[in-house]
This record gives sequence, structure tokens and C-alpha cells, in this order.
Amino acid sequence: MKSTAPQSWQPLVGGIIAGFLVLVALNSFVVLYPGQAGVLSILGKARDGALLEGLHFKPPLVSNVDVYDVTVQKFEVPAESATEDLQNLSARFAINFRLDPVQVVQIRRTQGTLQNIVSKIIAPQTQESFKIAAAKRTVEEAITKRSELKQDFDDVLSTRLEKYGIIVLDTSVVDLTFSPEFARAVEEKQIAEQRARRAVYVAREAEQQAQADINRAKGKAEAQRLLAETLKAQGGELVLQKEAIEAWKEGGAQMPKVLVMGSDSGGGVPFLFNLENIQGQ
Repeated sequence: MKSTAPQSWQPLVGGIIAGFLVLVALNSFVVLYPGQAGVLSILGKARDGALLEGLHFKPPLVSNVDVYDVTVQKFEVPAESATEDLQNLSARFAINFRLDPVQVVQIRRTQGTLQNIVSKIIAPQTQESFKIAAAKRTVEEAITKRSELKQDFDDVLSTRLEKYGIIVLDTSVVDLTFSPEFARAVEEKQIAEQRARRAVYVAREAEQQAQADINRAKGKAEAQRLLAETLKAQGGELVLQKEAIEAWKEGGAQMPKVLVMGSDSGGGVPFLFNLENIQGQ
């Protein structure tokens, strides 16, 4: 009688082998989606050349692919520094960055995970960049020229992180704090400067008003002078006219009852005299 035990194991073994082959086949490929980059490691050693989006072959069982998110990341990082005038200045920055897909292999070899990148690279480099930017100016300048401080910080941080394969897209100052005593001093100084500018404006306004009053007074005095000269000239003409009449009278000539006299220039308004009245004076 023949044994059937070995034959009964054949389907099971065949199924195991088939399942193993399917598993190997499935483990031989990796799919990377947009916004991802991968690093292929064989027997624990990272291979050169980043894997970008798409389907990639990898040796089964002995290889592994570390996938990195290369989309925009955002982290808030605190920083402290002393200013040029030795005042303490604290800040908190929101940093938007992404990993350079081409350099993810180097990032994998030197830093490993994204958490390590933030804690070991971005955080200390943010601190150093803020120290460099803040040391160039006083604390008052850091407050009143905040945009310039941020620009200096951005330039230094971008340069420092670029060599690590980290691309800085944007930064923003979430918080910028200093001692309450200095805050009051700055506020009092700004109020004093505003009052000084207001005083200068009031003084200039008063000076302009005084000059206007002087000009008006000069104009009025000139008008009075011209009026006095006119009256004086007209009074002299009347005296001459009266003397002429008296001379005529003494000569015995018959005088008209009404005499019309004009100005010497011929452009004035004629004068009407009742000669009888003048003779009787």
C-alpha cells in the first residue's frame, strides 16, 4: 500500500511558494507620490541618487526605501539674542521650508528623520542667525526697523540652511519681546519726539502769522501815506485857485459866477466853484 502523505503536502507547499513569490514581487517595487522623495538603502547602506515620484524597483528582502515629505513644512522656533546696546531681545519665528528632493540622500545620511532636521539643524541655525541679525542694531532699532531685522535674519538663515539641503521659503516674526522697562522708555521717547515736532510746527505757524500781520500793517501804512499825499496836493490846488481869483478881483474884471477848474493832468474830475461865495469870503 502506497503512502499518500507526501502527496497531501504538495498543494500546501505549492501555495506557500506561490505566496512567497507574490510577496517578493510586491516588495520589489515602491510607488512615490507627488510631494515625496525616497532614499534606497540596500543592506543598510544608502544608495546615491534620490528616488522621485513614480514607480521604482528595489531589491526584495535586502532593501528599504525611506520616504521624505518634500512639500512645504512649517515650524515655530524660539530665539534669543543681545542687541548692539546689550539689551536682551527674544523672538519666535515661524519658518516655512521644504527639503531639496535632490539632496534627500545626503539628508538621510547626515540627519535621518525630519524631527532630527528640525531639532539639530533648523533650531540652532535659527538661533545663530537671529544673533547675527540682532547684534547689528540697538534694541530700539530692532523695534522701529523690524522689517530690516527680519530681512537680515532671512538672508543669514537661508544661506546657512541651504548647505544642508533645506530651502527656506518664508519666515515671519510671531513674537518679539523685550523688557517692560525698555518698552516704557521707548514709548516716552517717542511721545517726547512727537511733542517736539508739534512745538516746531506751532512755532512756524506763529511766525507765518506774525509775518502776515506785518505785511498787512505795511500795506495799511502805505495806503495812509498815499491818501495823505493826495489830500495835500488837492489842498495846494485850492490855495492857488483862490489866490488867482483875488488877483483877478483886484484888477476890476468881471468874474463869472461859476468857475470850472480841472486838474493839472487833465485826467481828474473837474471842480465847480461859486465865485460869488469865494469873493464874499
